[in-house]
Amino acid sequence: MSNRSAGHGTRSTVRPNGETGRQGPIRTFLRTADGIAIDSVYDPGSAVYEAVPDASRPPSRDLVFVVAHGFTGDVERPHVRRVAAVLRGHGAVLTFSFRGHGRSGGRSTVGDKEVLDLAAAVDRARRLGHTRVVTVGFSMGGSVVLRHAALYGGTDAVVSVSAPARWYYRGTAPMRRLHWLVTRPAGRLVGRYGLRTRIHHRDWDPVPLSPVQAVPRIAPTPLLVVHGDRDGYFPLDHPRMLAEAAGEHGELWVEPGMGHAEHAADDALMARIGQWAVSAAG
Repeated sequence: MSNRSAGHGTRSTVRPNGETGRQGPIRTFLRTADGIAIDSVYDPGSAVYEAVPDASRPPSRDLVFVVAHGFTGDVERPHVRRVAAVLRGHGAVLTFSFRGHGRSGGRSTVGDKEVLDLAAAVDRARRLGHTRVVTVGFSMGGSVVLRHAALYGGTDAVVSVSAPARWYYRGTAPMRRLHWLVTRPAGRLVGRYGLRTRIHHRDWDPVPLSPVQAVPRIAPTPLLVVHGDRDGYFPLDHPRMLAEAAGEHGELWVEPGMGHAEHAADDALMARIGQWAVSAAG
């Protein structure tokens, strides 16, 4: 893994270019409300330029997916690019690296201040002219899309994949390892030099709104909660709590054989999520 600081990294899989034309993805840095530079990639999607739309899956010219990756991910990761590639068949896609990840500035607060990063990305999507915005988050990003929808609004549908329902969960071995990574100086060194993730050393103060507390505030925005029955991080009581809190405005998909987050969300699942979003966002 690379240990280069924000703004410098390994060779990019996407190229910066102008705001118009069919040249492919557009890479730019966004600025959050608290001044952090966030690396982002905008792909107008195959739907935008599709000459002969597929009648069974009509593309959306005005819809954009804003994808919020999991902890230690970034826009360069192959699993993030794969997710974006599937969703671009249903609309435009804007991916970004959370603070402290990849080429973005700042340090990760593991789901707290990251809501400001998502807010900047959603604002970017709106400024690009999209009238329908769907946020899709995975694991940490799944908790962020819930809190963003509750605190900021401005989205037409929300998809949360493999997200926790409550904070400080240590009931599985992977989560105990993650807590070591975040809370211990040695763990943060591993994060910085081994995982390209710079983690803030301060505790949350105040503790942010938990995902399950955020969910009731999202209504009437449609919400889809997706979780694998073999998720090694968060057992099924987490998605069930989220779905119960959502009530009639939420939908729960428990996926047989699925593990955790982007790595476990295969192309067929992502295509179904894209189809759901096109319908739910109206």
